[in-house]
Amino acid sequence: MMENIAHKFLVLSGKGGVGKSTIAVNLAVWLSMQGKIVGLLDIDIHGPSIPKLLNLDDKSIEAEGDKIKPILYNNTLKVMSIGFLLPDESNAVIWRGPMKHNVIKQFVTDVSWGNLDYLVVDCPPGTGDEPLSIVQLLGNADGAVIVTTPQQLSVIDVKKCITFCKQLNLPILGVIENMSGFVCPHCNKRTDIFKSSGGEQMAKEFNVPFLGSIPIDVNMVSACDTGKPLIQFNSQNPVSQALSFAFEPLLQTCKYSDKEVKQK
Repeated sequence: MMENIAHKFLVLSGKGGVGKSTIAVNLAVWLSMQGKIVGLLDIDIHGPSIPKLLNLDDKSIEAEGDKIKPILYNNTLKVMSIGFLLPDESNAVIWRGPMKHNVIKQFVTDVSWGNLDYLVVDCPPGTGDEPLSIVQLLGNADGAVIVTTPQQLSVIDVKKCITFCKQLNLPILGVIENMSGFVCPHCNKRTDIFKSSGGEQMAKEFNVPFLGSIPIDVNMVSACDTGKPLIQFNSQNPVSQALSFAFEPLLQTCKYSDKEVKQK
């Protein structure tokens, strides 16, 4: 099944609350907007956010022969999350490591992804069972996009994530510094709520690419709550433009034409 997927990106962070799922969703949607066939896999077993962020939280999965049929966001974006299996959004998944590994394995091998140009995997925070399982199951992922916020409390935890990647020989495609500054819509004054440049300095320290800084914007909050990815529904917004700038090098890194999926 994995041989039908040309490129595999993991979106990782050693810290919760940095907007990792928002970055993963906007990356997957942006890739689909470039004409690519994309899969978005949510392996955050205990806190799945992807269905809500794409306004798919009322969907449930169906069987397709002996496979699981992914949920279609549009004609070029397929989505899978344990959130589609829960009776409602307040249900808790109380599992230990082996059960989590088994369901992630099912999402990789038993979902009818078909031919994909890109698979984007949204991982939970930290360096535990879920990220380890997906790295092992994918085998040859192109690499990880690391998400942090600027303040040192976040950077300290995210450094552990970079070490995790290096120990598992998982390439680091780059670091994104999210929530980097807030520009007041009334006076245009910029305020660095979480300080600034922590992610960029971390990237330099570990000699990995820095993809860019994404500012705070109230429109992003509304986009997340309504399940309308900002990069798709408000492409001229400064945050959308910053995201596009950060994502563009990922296409170049993968040298897409070398591994293009032929069957569309």
